Amino acid sequence: METRELLIGFNEVEGIGWKTIDRICREGLLTENAFFCSSEDWGRLGINAKIAHWLAAGFNPEWIYTRCNLMKESGVAAVTLLDEDYPELLKESPEPPWVLYYRGRLELASRPAVAMVGTRMPTAYGRKAGEMLAMELSAAGLTVVSGLARGIDSVCHEAALRNAGGTIAVVATGLDRVYPPENRALEQQISRQGLVISEYPLGTPSHPGLFPRRNRIIAGLTLGTVVVEADARSGSLITADAALEAGRDVFAIPGPITSPKSRGALDLIKQGAKLVTGAADIIEEYRSYLPAKAANQGGNTSEATREEDGFREKKLTSEESHLYHILHQGPFTLDELLLRTGWDFGHLHSVLLSLIIKKAVSQLPGAIYKVI
Repeated sequence: METRELLIGFNEVEGIGWKTIDRICREGLLTENAFFCSSEDWGRLGINAKIAHWLAAGFNPEWIYTRCNLMKESGVAAVTLLDEDYPELLKESPEPPWVLYYRGRLELASRPAVAMVGTRMPTAYGRKAGEMLAMELSAAGLTVVSGLARGIDSVCHEAALRNAGGTIAVVATGLDRVYPPENRALEQQISRQGLVISEYPLGTPSHPGLFPRRNRIIAGLTLGTVVVEADARSGSLITADAALEAGRDVFAIPGPITSPKSRGALDLIKQGAKLVTGAADIIEEYRSYLPAKAANQGGNTSEATREEDGFREKKLTSEESHLYHILHQGPFTLDELLLRTGWDFGHLHSVLLSLIIKKAVSQLPGAIYKVI
């Protein structure tokens, strides 16, 4: 059995985390000798008795092959820290994941990228700033990385999908789970056009303790982290801290001093984060990583505008066209659209998201939708 398969196998065992696998590697047990270890052998590595007993009785090639086949059946692939195509920048960060499970274009994880994070309940200002910046950074060739959360994360993913840089969603569950559930359509869209990754095996549910670990991957994959809008206790500040720990840049978008949701970003600026008033402030830092043509645009939105025009010209599906014509009589709330279409929530959200990505429809505060 290959060493990488053993590494995937250990990563699949519930209750075994990064530090335990590190000890296993240091003890020279990332070999087939692991199949002959007793529960006492595993216990000497500090593994608790229940897991040690299971490893001695159930950790074998057949179990590992079963887990790998489950991944294949679910359309999930894996890249390990031992593989050549593991993202180099992430490899240089503290505690790089032993295994990354993914759907989509793995090559995006090796391109120059910027993390964009922020509050789950943004103001209209925060949504507009995040959308504008993500679209222009992606148009310049920078991949936008975020966490698929509500609010700023979702706004930035959707905007980045429209341009060449694309987007990566790093999630804190197994890839057979979507959190939050309302982002299922967005997750599927990113899986097709971008990249969705996780360090957690299939079946891993959402848990608060997993999100800070997820944030270190967001920071580790990127050259710098942009905090778009965040209050003083926002989880996005954990990503900024992880970026600093990895020796990466931290940027922040200033907001109104009267808004509590600006406090986190304003505090970062006072602590030395680079103030951002436009994409050019970030592109200037990473000009050497970008193709000459993209770098010289310096955040010019003309290319982004041409991209938007292209999306408008794309033919709509029959369902998109139906909803588009309804919205011509609007704007309407989500509840009003549910009544007018007769569709279920998931289907309506999926069609709305597709129209938003094609720049045919925009979302206003309060879940109100209108044609552009």
